[in-house]
Amino acid sequence: MKVMVIGSGGREHALAYRLAQSDKVTDVYVAFGNAGVDLESNKKIKRLRIFEYDHDALCNNAKKLGIDLTVVGPELPLSNGIVDHFEDQGLSIFGPSKLASQLESSKSFCKDFLEKYDIPTAEYATFDDEAEAISYIKQKGIPIVIKADGLAAGKGVVVAETEAEAFEAVNNMLSGNQFGEAGHKVVIEEFLKGEEASYIVLCDGVNVLPLATSQDHKRVYNGDKGPNTGGMGAYSPAPVVTPEIDSKIMNEVILPTMKGMIAEGMPYKGFLYAGLMIDTDGQSRVIEYNCRCGDPETQPIMLRMQSDLAELCLAACNEELHQHSIEFDPRPAVGVVLASGGYPHSYGDGKEITGLENVDETQTKVFHAGTIVQNDQLLTKGGRVLCVTSLGDSVADAQARAYQEIEKITWHKMYYRRDIGYRAIDRENTAK
Repeated sequence: MKVMVIGSGGREHALAYRLAQSDKVTDVYVAFGNAGVDLESNKKIKRLRIFEYDHDALCNNAKKLGIDLTVVGPELPLSNGIVDHFEDQGLSIFGPSKLASQLESSKSFCKDFLEKYDIPTAEYATFDDEAEAISYIKQKGIPIVIKADGLAAGKGVVVAETEAEAFEAVNNMLSGNQFGEAGHKVVIEEFLKGEEASYIVLCDGVNVLPLATSQDHKRVYNGDKGPNTGGMGAYSPAPVVTPEIDSKIMNEVILPTMKGMIAEGMPYKGFLYAGLMIDTDGQSRVIEYNCRCGDPETQPIMLRMQSDLAELCLAACNEELHQHSIEFDPRPAVGVVLASGGYPHSYGDGKEITGLENVDETQTKVFHAGTIVQNDQLLTKGGRVLCVTSLGDSVADAQARAYQEIEKITWHKMYYRRDIGYRAIDRENTAK
């Protein structure tokens, strides 16, 4: 089987890594990929220098290369209809249609859908008028959450702790055009208290198969302080999702969503990511839906995965997920994102990365996100550069191993959080 992965980040490197573990897969092409793909020790993994937005070139190369399955990593090609384009050409592709991708590409569509099908979420209102939005904020009080309606690369969310922050966010999105078309409408939500978890499932339009649970760390600084980012690290599994809560998530969130999408005439096929807030009573409410795997959650999940991902994705394309199960290494994994100093705001590219050859990959995998090779040098190209991901006998053990390997890697102004996995480690310590 030949597989193509579309995308250039750490998520796509991790998907390619896991797909290549299949005995049935002979080649994994990654378009556009990054330097991590170029440097992969598994020679099944190859790079296609075709951009994710060039649907025609991707489709033509899939035909030319005899690709049996395409897996879409990022949200933008999904929202632009790449799945519809491939399926019109008779090609197998794993991902939601353009219509179904509205669960992520339009926050207002998602919130209206959740309300219509009685799926638990935060109270909200949608605005395209700045004065009305500000009046609503004054009425509801702070803290409050302001979201750009469209796609904003994981950065279109502001958790405002003061009125001034909330007013500035609304102004930046609606009047300041901070996120372009994505910010021409804003969704303002109630601030939810609790602990976040990422719940990702494989869907075939009717059936679902859950991946391992995980927890992301969105804020840039230790202790979940500072602005939101695309994610500074993650671990899997997430102990906040107990077996009882897991069952409730499936029955109260995931299955009603699948049934609702069928009722809307847009059956959901692909990865579905539910970002959840779980309160002290075990109630889970949907913060957001993503129509893809999370980044960096994918990295620890794929490191733990033991099943054949290619076989599962192909089964989902054929509505046969009910015939399969999925297995994971029982050991937890922790992934720590190494970022360029200044991220998520301004940062410089082109810093030489050194030390990767010293990493012990026995229980660790370094997934690339923002990297390029120029003149035989590995350089940074992006805010999130690498994700050092390790297995361990406990979350504390996996965390320690990841940070031990990180000490071997460096570039000018490299930055990372030093507390990834702290909630799970606190639980482990309490249980002792």
